[in-house]
Order: sequence, then structure tokens, then C-alpha cells
Amino acid sequence: MIRNTRSQPNPPLSEASRSTGLQAVLVLPEFRKLWLGQIFSQLADKFYIVLMVFLIAQYWVTAPLPSDGALAEAAGAFRFSIDSRAQLITLLATGIYVANTIPAMVLGLVAGVWADRWPKREVMVASNGIRAVLTLLAPLSLMDGPEWLGLSWGYWALLVITFLESVLTQFFAPAEQAAIPMLVPTRQLLAANSLYQATSMGATIVGFALGDPILRLLKFWLGSIGIANGEFALLPLCYGLAALSIAWIRVEETPRQEREQTVWQEMADGMQVLRERPSVRSALLQLVLLYSLLAALYVLAISLASAIQQLGPTQFGTLLAMSGIGLAVGAVAVAQVGHRFNRRRLASTGLGTIAWSLVLLGQLRGSLTPTLTLCAVLGVGSALLAIPAQTTIQEDTPEAMRGKVFGLQNNLINIALSLPLVLAGAVVSRYGLLPVLWVLAALALAAALLERPWERC
Repeated sequence: MIRNTRSQPNPPLSEASRSTGLQAVLVLPEFRKLWLGQIFSQLADKFYIVLMVFLIAQYWVTAPLPSDGALAEAAGAFRFSIDSRAQLITLLATGIYVANTIPAMVLGLVAGVWADRWPKREVMVASNGIRAVLTLLAPLSLMDGPEWLGLSWGYWALLVITFLESVLTQFFAPAEQAAIPMLVPTRQLLAANSLYQATSMGATIVGFALGDPILRLLKFWLGSIGIANGEFALLPLCYGLAALSIAWIRVEETPRQEREQTVWQEMADGMQVLRERPSVRSALLQLVLLYSLLAALYVLAISLASAIQQLGPTQFGTLLAMSGIGLAVGAVAVAQVGHRFNRRRLASTGLGTIAWSLVLLGQLRGSLTPTLTLCAVLGVGSALLAIPAQTTIQEDTPEAMRGKVFGLQNNLINIALSLPLVLAGAVVSRYGLLPVLWVLAALALAAALLERPWERC
């Protein structure tokens, strides 16, 4: 239960709060509940995408492929071939991705305003609880009904559910980030963010790698005891466990002073924080640059894998997985020893590591072991940049403004993740892989030099 008393950002230091590192953070009971909620919520988000693709493949791409009709015309209008089953699945899955991405690109700042207006714990519990209820509606999409543009009404219903799921995520994310400084002493924020970053990457790898086999296992196991469509049980379970874990958190939150401000005025207040606090603005720009580079790497990984005889273009996920492993290793390292170093130097070191890795990836392309190693090193550099930047935003943003700033952060990061995905492939096709890697490396190096790491901190 949240008590309406003033928070204590600097409580008396116990032995645990004077310590740093992952062990010290994990002994904090309220943060541990939030972390468990994050694990279940992150896994549910990844399982959701896997379930949508699973349903498309199992229920809507089983008949002969359409050679005419509205769906074929729509594919032709976008110059998208559906000559094979895999291409049709990709086309329909793209609709799911778009429905999931639109709220993430446009609603973050608005959701952040409401995350500041409402108690953080209640926002997180409600968003996970409502998402659990929405996923319970998914089995209804398998019922017979009318068709539109050559597809069952159930597919369009899933697009609506996906859109609403993403809307709720935009409320959960800023409330979650704003809650961390309320549960963790300032000295331990770096370790807490490191743990969150490592967990997020682990959930991504586990969710996407094991999602399909888990869904098939649930369908088979529950089917063997007479329960049909068992694959639908996974998402309500994960979201429900996330809501339950967070519901037990006890946190002191500063009472919000009633102000007669519109949502638009509060959004302007959030922007004002960036103008008044250079440290927050700089950290946010670093995160936007980082996620732009990583999004471009998602596309470039296909070309890098194509040049490796042992992999080929379809195995580009191996390179991304190595980057994820490197990021997780870097996150653990930052958690354990990052507090000993100045954050500006950590950021410049991370940017320099990314630049160095991108240059060498271009020079050593075609070689399996060096490419895998450099992808892991690039992930380590990403952790050195992302975790201190996120911690700086949490520390230097006023408590009453955190939801707005984190909502804006989510907006900008999702745009940074989306635009390079659209542009990188076209640029590589026109100019080649090597010049693009050099340009990205130059951007990272320029950002590293702007941190002026040679100056005494």
C-alpha cells in the first residue's frame, strides 16, 4: 500500500545500502518485487509477439496462397511478394509489428504525464492486470466470422488487441522507471539499472528463443488433459504474476500537489526539464544515439552474416544474440565496479568501444570468430553507455517529473529504433556495407569526443 508521505531519497544508510553491486540490490525486498514483476512483464511482451506469429502460421496461413483478391492487391501495392507461405506469414506479422509500434512512437509523453498524476504502483498493477484480461480475449479470434480483405475477422481483432496492449505498455514503462529511484538508494542505482538491463536482454533472448517451443508444449500438454488451445494460457499467467508481484510493493511516494494544469502544459513541463538540466538532456541524447546504432545493426547483421560462409543471411540472429550476451556481461560488470568510475568517462569509453567494433566489423567481415567476438564487444560498449545514462536521468530528474521524462524517453527511443530499420537497408543497398559501418562508427566517435574524457572529472 502506498502511503501518502514524503519520500526519503536519502534514507539512513544501513550496511546494505552502503554496499554496491548486484548482491546489495537484490537484498532490497521492495526492489526485488519490482524486479520480479519486470521479469514476468518482459517475458510476456516477448511471448506475445511469438504467440501472434504462431497463431498466424497455425490458423490463417494454412489454405492455398491467394493469387488474386484484396490481400494480393494490398501486397502488390507495397511491392511485397506473397509467393510463398513464409512471405505471407511475414506480411501478416508485419501488421502485428505496426500495431505494436504506433503507440510506442506517439503516446509515450502523454502516458508519462498520467504516470506522474497517478500512484506509480497502481499504474503498474493496473497496466499488467488489464493486459492479462486482454490476452484472455485472444482465443475468441479463432471463432468463425466474416472476412475483410480476404482475412478472417479474428486477425483484425488481434491487431486491435495488440494496439491496446501496446497502449498499456506505454503507461507501465515510465511508471516502472520512475519507481526504481523510490525503492533503491542513490548509491545503488547504477547496480539496479545494470540488473534491469541484463534482465531485459535475457528476457528478449529467452522469450524469442523459447517462446515457440513453450507454446507448442502448452498446447500439447493441456490438450492431453482435454483443455483446448492451451497456448493461450501463457500470457495471462505472465502478466498476472507481474501484477501480483508489484501489488505487494510498499513504497513511500511524495503526495502530488493539486495543480490546475492541462495535459499539454504538463507535457511542456517535461520538455522544460531537458532545457534546464544539461545532464539529463545529454544522457537522453546518448540513449537515442545508442538505440539508433543498435537498430541499424539489426539490419546490417543480415549483410554481415551473408558474408560468413558458416552462417548465411538467415542466421543473422546469431550475431544479434552475441551482442545481447555482450550487453548482459557488460551490465554485470557495470553493476559490480561501475561506481568506481566517472560516468562521463564510462560513456565515452562505451562510445569509443562501439566505434572501434564497427570499424573492425567492416574490415574483418567474412570471418566467423572475429565477427562474433566483435559483436559481443559492441554489446559490452552498449552497456557502458546505456546504464550510466539511464542512472543519470533517474538521479537528476525531479521526482514529480520522472514519468514525463521517461515517457518522452520512450517516445524518442522507439522512434530511434524504428527509423534506422526503415533506412538502413536502403542505404546499404545503394552504398554498400562498409561505408555505412564507417559512418556509424564516425557518429559514435564524435559523440565520445563530445564527452571530453581527457578533462579532469
